[in-house]
Amino acid sequence: MNKSLIKMLSLLLVCMIVLSACGGNNSGNTNDTSGNGGNEGNDQNADAVELTVVLPVSGTVSKDMQLIEDEINKIAMEKIQAKVKFLHISFGDWEQQTNLMYAGNEKMDLIWISGSSYTNNVAKGQLQAMDDLLANHGQGITSAIDEGYLNATKVGGKTYAIPTVRDFASSTGVNMNKALVDKYNIDVNAIKSLDDLEKVLRTVKEGEGPEMYPLVPGANGRTFLDDLGDFDTLSDSIGVLPNYDNDLKIVNYYETPEFANFLSKIRGWYLDGLIPKDVATSQTSRADLIKANETFAYSAKQNPMTKGSETALVGMEMEPAEIVPAVATTGSVTGSMWAIPVNSTVPEKAMDFLNLMYSDKDIVNLYDWGIEGTHYVKVDGSENVITYPEGVDSANIGYNMPLGWMFGNQLLSYVKQGNDPEIWTKMKEFNDSANRSKALGFLFDATPVKTEYAAVTNVITQYKIPLETGSVDPEDVLPDFISKLKSAGVDKIIAEKQKQLDEWAQANGIK
Repeated sequence: MNKSLIKMLSLLLVCMIVLSACGGNNSGNTNDTSGNGGNEGNDQNADAVELTVVLPVSGTVSKDMQLIEDEINKIAMEKIQAKVKFLHISFGDWEQQTNLMYAGNEKMDLIWISGSSYTNNVAKGQLQAMDDLLANHGQGITSAIDEGYLNATKVGGKTYAIPTVRDFASSTGVNMNKALVDKYNIDVNAIKSLDDLEKVLRTVKEGEGPEMYPLVPGANGRTFLDDLGDFDTLSDSIGVLPNYDNDLKIVNYYETPEFANFLSKIRGWYLDGLIPKDVATSQTSRADLIKANETFAYSAKQNPMTKGSETALVGMEMEPAEIVPAVATTGSVTGSMWAIPVNSTVPEKAMDFLNLMYSDKDIVNLYDWGIEGTHYVKVDGSENVITYPEGVDSANIGYNMPLGWMFGNQLLSYVKQGNDPEIWTKMKEFNDSANRSKALGFLFDATPVKTEYAAVTNVITQYKIPLETGSVDPEDVLPDFISKLKSAGVDKIIAEKQKQLDEWAQANGIK
């Protein structure tokens, strides 16, 4: 072979290598977070970082979900050069499925987190610390959430999850049938104690007759103490903080005179027919009981949305009465959060999209309500109130995912016609003005006492509902309950919780 041909072939080979390198530079480069190279022209979507967003769903995923995802991705591509894929898992399968995904290192870039499992997720090393990411990529988040509420999610001084913006606090009271409130001229604002409530219940019972049992718990499986307790449960009620303060001294509430007095009062209501005899076992919903005129009111945690949401649920106008003013606890803040799993290889992009979930009104409302003109229209003259388009209703709508409380910043969400158009302004005022537990931000890790914790939980499961619904005589049952709690190791749990609370308080300068 002559030298000229060799030179020609060598030159051709070099050109082929250069062209190959140039053409493949961004192909499949899903780790590119620059927002520049490879995201131009027709190849924009092909070369974008794809984020898997994992969240639970009740029931089935709406048939138009892909349309919403596509519209969200148009915005995400423009703003952060990324696109998302929503992975919905049913609540019933949530724990098992997500644990398998963590273990298998499956692709997860953002995941919804419940406060009940949060410390366990952190202890297992399943979540990435987010503090640096939040500082560099989360300005929309920090602008949307009060620092005190944002810090309430810290574990060991680090942020592993961001709470969704919704009701960060709750008040305590009852929701009553408005028709009966009017019929008996009940002064709602005068109901400020259990004694005040009792007078109202007796009035309704006397007027409506023996088939009326005026009070039930707020939901099946809950008790009156769950809804009407005036203390910080510190996540589980195994050692509580009375009056949300008590100089940070934890007590076993089940041994207190306050608990005994509460049980005695509820038992009296039960015996006098103010509470149904099957209250501990009934599966009939509160809404059905109200509509059948078998009950007048139910105990419940409340917020500014309560009147509208409960009226819609029951199908009759409901009237809330607040007994204990709003208080924010760690549990109320951490009930719905977002985190970046350790599985994610693109945490910066994940935080970029999370930031949009808290700051971009279009993305929030696409997920909350769907596509304007297809799934909703704005009411004439309003930029905030929406209704169904012509020919569309709840039965035939293609998108109905009522998870606004779960998806980022609910205060950016539109308001469905018939609800208070100022609800989100009122919710912000509610959050800002709520009292805050002295232990706000404390998260208990039960790992050091897991054996005792399991045993005590089993005892509580056995006794809680019968006692706290008035279904059994506390004079006979309460001593046995306390004895079994002691045998199961409740004192050891409370000692460990107090130790952790003291350490938390010292680390955070709280006295």
